[in-house]
Amino acid sequence: MEINEYLVKLFETIKDLENIDFFLGTKRLSRTEFRLLREVILENNRGREIISSELARRLGITRSAVSQIITKLEERNIVRRMASATDKKIAYVRLSEASISVFNEQCSRANKLVERVVERFGEDRINELIDGYQQLAAVFLEVRNEFLDAESDDEIQRTEKRE
Repeated sequence: MEINEYLVKLFETIKDLENIDFFLGTKRLSRTEFRLLREVILENNRGREIISSELARRLGITRSAVSQIITKLEERNIVRRMASATDKKIAYVRLSEASISVFNEQCSRANKLVERVVERFGEDRINELIDGYQQLAAVFLEVRNEFLDAESDDEIQRTEKRE
C-alpha cells in the first residue's frame, strides 16, 4: 500500500465509526446536543457551572453555534441560561429536570449498542485496538513535532546565513 493510502484508509475508517448512530434512531438529542449536555453534566458532577464560551471550546464549535443549540434546548425545556450574580455578561448553562432523563435514556441506548459490539468483537480486541490507536496517535504527534523542529532549525540556519 502506498504511503498516502494508509492515511486515507485510516481517516475513512475513523469517519465510518464517527457516522454510526449510537442512539439507535432516537432523535431526541442530536450528537452535538448530547455532547453539550454531557459537558454540562460533567461540570455539575464536579460541583461547578459552565458558560457558553467554554462549551464552544470543548465542543470545537463557535460560540454562535452553541448559542443556537442552547436556544433550541431551552425551547424544549432541556436547559436554561442563568445570569451570573456577579457579572451580568456571564450566563451559566443549567440543566432542567427533563434533561437528565433525556440524557440518561440516550446513554442507556448507546451503552446497549456498545455492549453488544464488545460482546461480538471481544473485549481484548477492543482494548488492543484502542491501545494501538493511541500508540499510533502518539507516534504521529512525535514525528510531526520532529518535522516542526527540523523546519524551525532550517529556518534558523537560513536566517543566520542571511545575517
